[in-house]
Amino acid sequence: MSHALTNRDLSELLALRAEEVEGQRQRAYRRAARAAMYWPEEAAALVEQDLPLTDLHGIGPRLSGRIKAWLEDPPPVPEPPPSRAGFMTFARARAIVQANPEWQDGLRGDLQMHTHYSDGKMTVEEMAFAARDLGHEYVAITDHSVGLKIAGGMSADELAQQRREIDALNERLASDESGFTVLRSLEMNLDVEGRGDMEEVTADLDIVVGSFHSKLRGTEDQTERYVRALSNPTFQILGHPRCRMFNSRLGLHADWPVVFEAAASFGKAIELNAHPNRQDLNAEVIALAADSSSLFSIGTDAHAPWELEFVPMALAAAIEAGLDRDRIVNFMPVDELREWVARTRAEARGP
Repeated sequence: MSHALTNRDLSELLALRAEEVEGQRQRAYRRAARAAMYWPEEAAALVEQDLPLTDLHGIGPRLSGRIKAWLEDPPPVPEPPPSRAGFMTFARARAIVQANPEWQDGLRGDLQMHTHYSDGKMTVEEMAFAARDLGHEYVAITDHSVGLKIAGGMSADELAQQRREIDALNERLASDESGFTVLRSLEMNLDVEGRGDMEEVTADLDIVVGSFHSKLRGTEDQTERYVRALSNPTFQILGHPRCRMFNSRLGLHADWPVVFEAAASFGKAIELNAHPNRQDLNAEVIALAADSSSLFSIGTDAHAPWELEFVPMALAAAIEAGLDRDRIVNFMPVDELREWVARTRAEARGP
């Protein structure tokens, strides 16, 4: 039996099959195509071990039979269309990181995740403790700001309530000498001019992510939009910069070397979003930062504890791009990270 097909190949075959059918079957194939990007092991390896493919997320008995048939008699797999190009599977990312353990061993924290204060599933404590159990030393709780109503964006009062909750949690953590810290943060919605919708509260936070969530399907060059946003002094990390989504949205276009130079000049970090559905930025684009001194951050964009495990997606992209890990702020101890934020804010205020 040949097992040459990878999870990436299977994802593409499932996506192509979805284009041939309709109704519920189409939805099932589309879900499975996306789920294949999340599988922690290669489906072919499970078959070799005589383990059921139904153990994989999104795969029932019927789809299991279809995948086994492909593995037994591999069909040709064409290059994916732009909406699915440049994405890596979780299984492959794990393999890359396992081959470069120094990358995962030195990572200190996760700088984007969501709770029930916006569109997340769990409490602040549940997300924080799940991250601590993965070995992190700190996390940033980055629920959405008020302008993003579709994601349950927080009002200023709700953000203040969350800050108090985080402060109380940090007091408890300090008393047990765990060394774990929860950073008060926010994913602030940026408009097309780069203005944030809650700029007046950002000085009270430990670190702020700024992200675009509107006008994301245009095909024209967006370089000036990025430069304007990066000049905004009220946030430190530009979140999921391309705003692409697997098999759904191509993402924004820009002259990326110019964007990276702008980030460096304003002291900002560009996020490497680790969610398999985003993978924003991928290795090809990260490599364009080679000639700049721009910094990067890693955030899982997790909305539930199980999504916190996707950090290797961003690490693998950085490794493949040849990025020096010293340029990723998540490798800083928390005190050094705070110093970087303070320095960035001071430089933004000017003399």
